[in-house]
Amino acid sequence: MAGRLFASRLRPVIQIQRCGLLTVDRIGNREVVGYGYNGEPAYLDRIDFPCPAIRWKENTSDVMALREKEKGDWKKLSTEEKKALYRASFRQTFSEMEAPTGEWKGIIGLSCIIISTGVWLFLYFKVFAYPELPESFSLERRLAQLDRMKKLDMNPIDGPFARK
Repeated sequence: MAGRLFASRLRPVIQIQRCGLLTVDRIGNREVVGYGYNGEPAYLDRIDFPCPAIRWKENTSDVMALREKEKGDWKKLSTEEKKALYRASFRQTFSEMEAPTGEWKGIIGLSCIIISTGVWLFLYFKVFAYPELPESFSLERRLAQLDRMKKLDMNPIDGPFARK
């Protein structure tokens, strides 16, 4: 009981130290703005979780000047400045995230290659590897075998649905 209580009180400190020490080299000069998808400072473009933990671009003098300007009246910002602010925080818009990538073309192509390889292997084995079928597989031999089975009354069908 005391171990759990002690561990639960230390967990936030350990997480802050781990995130602060291990990821400073990864995130660089970017600003941490939230909790993120899984609590680590990482950037992810996700439709189901639209708030990443850090900003997309590092803080440069241009971006910092725009951030100071955004603290004032937004009507004074031009459209290009608003777009630059958005692109400093996010890599893609929602429409860019939902846009088709064309990945299905490669999947269909690879599937066609695999299927055609299978067909060519089947034809190769059918022609070169498998032996000829025995004579008993010809149509006239099978009909003769059926006629002989009827004459010898092999495996007769008995019961109410038997035809004679």
